[in-house]
Amino acid sequence: MINFDEIRFDERGLIPAIVQDAATREVLTLAYMNRESLARTVETKQTWFWSRSRNELWHKGETSGNTQEVVSLALDCDADAIIVLVKPAGPACHTGAVSCFDTGQQQSLGSLLDQLYELIQSRERERPAGSYTTYLFAEGLDKILKKVGEESAETIIAAKNDDDARLTAESADLLYHLLVLLVARGVSLKDIAQELAQRRKVPK
Repeated sequence: MINFDEIRFDERGLIPAIVQDAATREVLTLAYMNRESLARTVETKQTWFWSRSRNELWHKGETSGNTQEVVSLALDCDADAIIVLVKPAGPACHTGAVSCFDTGQQQSLGSLLDQLYELIQSRERERPAGSYTTYLFAEGLDKILKKVGEESAETIIAAKNDDDARLTAESADLLYHLLVLLVARGVSLKDIAQELAQRRKVPK
């Protein structure tokens, strides 16, 4: 993955490791690695770090089960920091938050849709067992179209019944299945954005 001889560890023998979700590119945590923890990370394909407070190696998820499967490792241009792309098996933060940089601020719908689209793309490529998205892609376009139709109908029913909570939930389901359809057909969110932008320029 990387050349150990290129790495510039600091005076304590450590290098900062920025851990990101490989699917969404969200920054999950900033930790530190020494030569041994980095070697174990490469060997086991799971993240290992050096705890500066406890002065010991620690394997992410060893007690919580929230392990991080390593997808790739890359040094920055100065070889004194490392990016670790992972597939997280659970929250990265000890507080239970997905990211240690979770400020509690609500993400925009556009940002969430981008992240979900990328995650669905990864499911299409990798087809992990037990994933509902994998099931949809395995069943094919007709099944995906059927689900879009069903979720559209359920959204309409929720709106007619004047049930805001149900309408919110059904709208989320509809958006998810629509994204699956877009990925299946190779249509990107950028394509949709460009179409909407073009329509905005056209006088009505």
